[in-house]
Amino acid sequence: MKTVQYLIIFLFMTILNAQREDKLPFYQLPENAETYTAGTVAAKQVEALGFRFYHATENLTEKDLAFKPNDEVRTTGETIQHIYDLSLIIVNATLVKPNSKEKQELSYLELRQQTLLNLEKASILLRNAEDISTFKIVFGDKEIPFWNNINGPIADAIWHCGQIASYRRTSGNPINSKVSHFTGTVKD
Repeated sequence: MKTVQYLIIFLFMTILNAQREDKLPFYQLPENAETYTAGTVAAKQVEALGFRFYHATENLTEKDLAFKPNDEVRTTGETIQHIYDLSLIIVNATLVKPNSKEKQELSYLELRQQTLLNLEKASILLRNAEDISTFKIVFGDKEIPFWNNINGPIADAIWHCGQIASYRRTSGNPINSKVSHFTGTVKD
């Protein structure tokens, strides 16, 4: 029954994505869930990450992507790649899918889009889950509880979104000042 439910959710998401064309998720936060459950709270964490990532990575220039404060850290572009990799761990847990070591070469825009779509998919599955303890992080034969997704990939990716926001401010292209991280909206 759950497999059918997940299949319906994926078909619905595919149709929505096809209708959107260039419109990506998390410009603003989705409506809050009616009830507090483990799944709705975890989904809100992923949505908050998506919102921060959307605005931290919106309209970056080549100068922004190449920026790094010193030679010992990642560039903004490399940090976006890292957040994409973290988004794969997050979504794969919700899909109950093992993580792969295969790496894809994607452009900045492709990385941004796929990261946001991964986070959207994960948030929908979390929001609708009855028991998120089944969403394990899988590396080979090792299964790691969902708790580690919260303090690992989700928290790490949020941290890096702040890093990107700081880097882009330093390189002369600050995020939109109308973004309210507290409300998850963009002021008119």
